[in-house]
Amino acid sequence: MPPTATAWPMPSLCCSSRRNDGRLPASTSLRAGFCRQKAYAMNLSGINLRDFEYAIAVAELGSFVKAAERCHVTQPSLSIQIGKLEERLKTVLFERTTRRNIITPHGRELIGQMRKILHETTSLMAMAQTSDQAFGGALRLSAIATLGPYYFPHILQPLRKNYPGLTLILGEGRTGDLIASLNHGELDAVLIASSVADSAVSVLPLFQEPFFMACPDQHCGNERLRSSWEGIAAADRLLLEEGHCLREQAIAACADVGASNRHATSLETLKYMVAAGEGCTLIPALAVSDVAGVEYLPLTGARYVRTVSLIWRLSDPRSADFADLGKLLQALHPSAARWS
Repeated sequence: MPPTATAWPMPSLCCSSRRNDGRLPASTSLRAGFCRQKAYAMNLSGINLRDFEYAIAVAELGSFVKAAERCHVTQPSLSIQIGKLEERLKTVLFERTTRRNIITPHGRELIGQMRKILHETTSLMAMAQTSDQAFGGALRLSAIATLGPYYFPHILQPLRKNYPGLTLILGEGRTGDLIASLNHGELDAVLIASSVADSAVSVLPLFQEPFFMACPDQHCGNERLRSSWEGIAAADRLLLEEGHCLREQAIAACADVGASNRHATSLETLKYMVAAGEGCTLIPALAVSDVAGVEYLPLTGARYVRTVSLIWRLSDPRSADFADLGKLLQALHPSAARWS
């Protein structure tokens, strides 16, 4: 005869199981707690980490359209997924208006937690990586905008030789943005040229890069102007726009600048402004290039040198790989001869 099912008695959580003081017996409380945890775990099954990335992008950019562009999805798809996320979390993350999207107070807290979850997930995947390749086979490396375009061409071939098969994703940006992306787990390492007051990152100095003063030909014929960055009038000093560490370094070297409209968005634009006779500017040695009408003058003093460093998160389990990368980059120090 086929076996018969036995109906086992289930513990009751009704009022009759409560003690005289109104609390559940200890064993029943444990079972109830387990049930709540199990139910909560089941609710998590509907949450996708990709949705966290969507919400974080909207929070940072303040726009569903721009967030969709960053995440490489259509705007309607992103909006639908964020709506589902809000429904799952039973809270509104953003106030939608026709002009902008505002993060709600509760939404701000939740998005902060989402960043932590994505950061820890990145660390988890790195720790679980079984590949024998350095960095687990992929490295997201970015540099400040005044360094990357001029430094990367010098190191790409040696990197390919020393790390065959490595997927290398390069980028550039401003110091503050890059450090924020590093801390959020969106980058693995960053090349910067300023001090970092962040106890969560490791800093490895690589080399020192001098500055040159770029001047129009007619300026360079004046011995007074040839003396130093301080020797020219404040109105003749051209700077990068705010947000670039090189701008702050240039100001620190003279503490006096001219009109606020004499700015540029890139070093290349500054060079062409110099060639047009607009004034003079500071150019890092690696960015020095032949431009008609521009002459580069060497400068002396510690204020006219910047230290290029490699930084990564202290919590990253691949610290040994980053240290090895740093040693390689130190050995690839650009030749001082080309800077004289």
